[in-house]
Amino acid sequence: MLLVPSVDAGAQPFRPIPYHMDARAPIAAKRLGAVTLFDSSYQRPRRIWIYTPQGYDPQASAAYPLIIAFDGNVYRDTMPLPLILDSLLARGKAPAFVGVLVDDSAGSIRIGDLGNAAKMAEFIGKQLIPYMREHWRVTSNPRRVIATGSSAGGLGAAYVALMRPDLIGNVLSQSGAFWRGAEGSDAPPYEWLTTKVIGNPGADVTFFLDVGEVEDHATLGGSGPNFRDANRRFRDALRAKGYKVAYAEIPAGQHGPAYWMARLPIGIVTLTSDWQ
Repeated sequence: MLLVPSVDAGAQPFRPIPYHMDARAPIAAKRLGAVTLFDSSYQRPRRIWIYTPQGYDPQASAAYPLIIAFDGNVYRDTMPLPLILDSLLARGKAPAFVGVLVDDSAGSIRIGDLGNAAKMAEFIGKQLIPYMREHWRVTSNPRRVIATGSSAGGLGAAYVALMRPDLIGNVLSQSGAFWRGAEGSDAPPYEWLTTKVIGNPGADVTFFLDVGEVEDHATLGGSGPNFRDANRRFRDALRAKGYKVAYAEIPAGQHGPAYWMARLPIGIVTLTSDWQ
């Protein structure tokens, strides 16, 4: 698969890498397993999938970095993050990650999880990450943790990292829904997370943001903010506060997994390029 080129307005440079899916190397069942937790923040069962890399050693002297992906079923199947991580590891392009793919259901339930939701930050911080540290050999260093997602998942990844920079030090957001208000609101005030960035001190979080060039449209049927421009304003707010941000607008890029999947490995490589 050829990668879509990027247009990067002012961000630090990064190098796209060739990437293709190797269908002959499926993830072994023992390296991608489903677990159901009782989410004490939302008071409901929540399914997660745990990925471990080839050669995972629970007794390893160095803890493994962690990647958290929202819309877990999408990152399991449509945009198979485990295969991407295996491929990058095999090529020496990224470290061996443990991954956790979080199920966020659909519709209003999903937005209630990912739309600047305080309960999600609580679940990730008080339950999910402690659970991962207890059961897998994963890092306690936030600089080696990535939260990722697309659309509402990209917003959710950024929100959780900004609420808990002590746990998550990197965000990989694709077509993030930064136009939204607080707690999944479709009503003004819009771009709530951007206003929080503007009004608060910066934190030690690194961002990789991309959005499609074609996502130049108003949300909510024309009454809401421009989707692409909301990403630009979020980028500008982050940079004004001193955050490290790689930002790209994808030529002819639209709002869909075909565009996100091509860029997902670039984001992982970019965020990990200075890791030791």
